[in-house]
Amino acid sequence: MQREEIWTEKYRPRKLEEVVGQDAIIKNLRSYVRRRNLPHLIFSGPAGVGKTAAAIAMAHELYGETWAENFTELNASDERGIEVVRNQIKNFARTMPIGNAAFKIIFLDEADALTDAAQSALRRTMERYSGTCRFILSCNYSSKIIEPIQSRCSVYRFKSLSYDAIASRIKYIAEIEGLKLTKDAVRAINYVSVGDMRRAVNALQSAAVVSREIKPEMIYEITATARPEEIEELITRALDGKFFEALDKLADLMDDKGISGDEILAQMHRLVINMDIPARKKVELMDRIGEADYRITEGANERIQLDALLASFCLSSDLP
Repeated sequence: MQREEIWTEKYRPRKLEEVVGQDAIIKNLRSYVRRRNLPHLIFSGPAGVGKTAAAIAMAHELYGETWAENFTELNASDERGIEVVRNQIKNFARTMPIGNAAFKIIFLDEADALTDAAQSALRRTMERYSGTCRFILSCNYSSKIIEPIQSRCSVYRFKSLSYDAIASRIKYIAEIEGLKLTKDAVRAINYVSVGDMRRAVNALQSAAVVSREIKPEMIYEITATARPEEIEELITRALDGKFFEALDKLADLMDDKGISGDEILAQMHRLVINMDIPARKKVELMDRIGEADYRITEGANERIQLDALLASFCLSSDLP
């Protein structure tokens, strides 16, 4: 096993059929490849769900061995201004494609980070060089792309990956790398990844460095994530009015296990939604979790905010 390789790159899909969990989108992209033509595209969705993988897989299938010469990837968050559009993007777009390709592809990752001025310049470039170049804009929020660009593109919205999609890819990698992977370990990887394939593969590789037998405890420890049962115990103690026991559990998670406050809040948010408690209490708890998250984001002390959150849970323990 070549441990020095980054598995997210080593196992990046090279064919559209290898991109999992986005069947409807992949079906449409395959039709573009068959016709050897495509419009300008916007790929929108959360991180790690296959946006970049789909673009690179399309380039491989369209261009074959010359894909690297006819495909360029830029991260718009690195250079957000108008100069990157006027120089790098325009220079690549104006050159003719290599080989028998009909057009080149420019993949702009995190395109929603481009300034409005840069997006306006990009709109003109997309129009002017559409004969020799196609643009694929990848973003988390398509609403941050200006309307004139959206109207020139076909928009595809990628969804968070399902348990089955992540499990199938993780099992495939584990089989090739000779790892022993239990069902509980797969569930743990799915839990910590939150629908993000990159995070899932990175968690698997990090655990593989420690042992070829992957166990759930390794996944939670390596990713600095609390077990779901621990977060449930934290919430249950507070709701039962056991404030100091809840504080002890919080101290164990933050001080002994090094789990950050925002990670604990995110896990509490996920767990409260699925807890078997009355709807009114869920609304109450979600509102308080959101308030604590906002305050921490604005710079408040996370330990004080989490202590206050547990106190508010205790005070709500008499709710029906």
